[in-house]
Amino acid sequence: MDILVQQTVNALSLGGTYALLALGLAMVFSVLGLINFAHGDLMTITGYGMFFCIVAGLPFPVAVIVGILAAVFAAVLMERIAFRPVRDASTATMLLTSFAVSTILHMLFQNLISARPRPIPIPSMFAGAIDILGFDIGAIQAISICATALLLFALTMFLRRSMLGIAMRAASLDFPTTRLMGINANAVISTAFAISGLLAGVAGVLWLAQRGSVDPLMGFLPVLKAFIAVVLGGLGSLSGAVVGGLVLGIIEVGLRAFLPEELLPFRESIALSLVIILLLIRPEGLLGRKEAIR
Repeated sequence: MDILVQQTVNALSLGGTYALLALGLAMVFSVLGLINFAHGDLMTITGYGMFFCIVAGLPFPVAVIVGILAAVFAAVLMERIAFRPVRDASTATMLLTSFAVSTILHMLFQNLISARPRPIPIPSMFAGAIDILGFDIGAIQAISICATALLLFALTMFLRRSMLGIAMRAASLDFPTTRLMGINANAVISTAFAISGLLAGVAGVLWLAQRGSVDPLMGFLPVLKAFIAVVLGGLGSLSGAVVGGLVLGIIEVGLRAFLPEELLPFRESIALSLVIILLLIRPEGLLGRKEAIR
């Protein structure tokens, strides 16, 4: 029973991180039709922001805030400089632009900072275990689940209660019609990038709390997993991105915990095979709609 509870917590923790990243990708895709592969670099920017703050002697909470704000600022800057000029170009052009932005950021990280991992001291509150209802739950997993739940709740309230959030939901369904109704496209797209930066920043902090170091390629693997989660949940579906992230986390943790030892080296392949099977059953994704696929 203890093992099942612990693995469930691990799955929710990992899946929550994937869900935050996938939701950021889905928000940008819903209004711009773009899968932004530079999204993972926003996590890296958060890491380096925290690293330089800690080197400067600032407290860890301040470093976290600065790191997240750096990701938000970088996301908005990315949209204004790189993506706005090609907004009306083909999907292939925007996709190549996102790869170019990611490559440029990698080169800047490697040449201006270092190709080697930079350590980030993690406070003791992230270590150890917490006793919840008689079960020992890892502190970082518990913090990760709480942070993810709070952020998703706040984002849900924003999307449902604010005018800008409602405009973003409308844009995710039919952006051309939304623009014809007088919605400021620049404001919607800039807000989508800012929120994606916020989500990537929080995901970056949670990822760093488990790694303890930042390097130029830190965001590469998570953004690939987030892309899989977005496709699994359904392209164009914001709630699908969250569900896709959670399902992917459950699959990965479940295989890691219960797969026979001789099959563990193949768990990534098995996980992807399971995702493909799910997509064969529901080609539009778990919560996607056929008309939402662009």
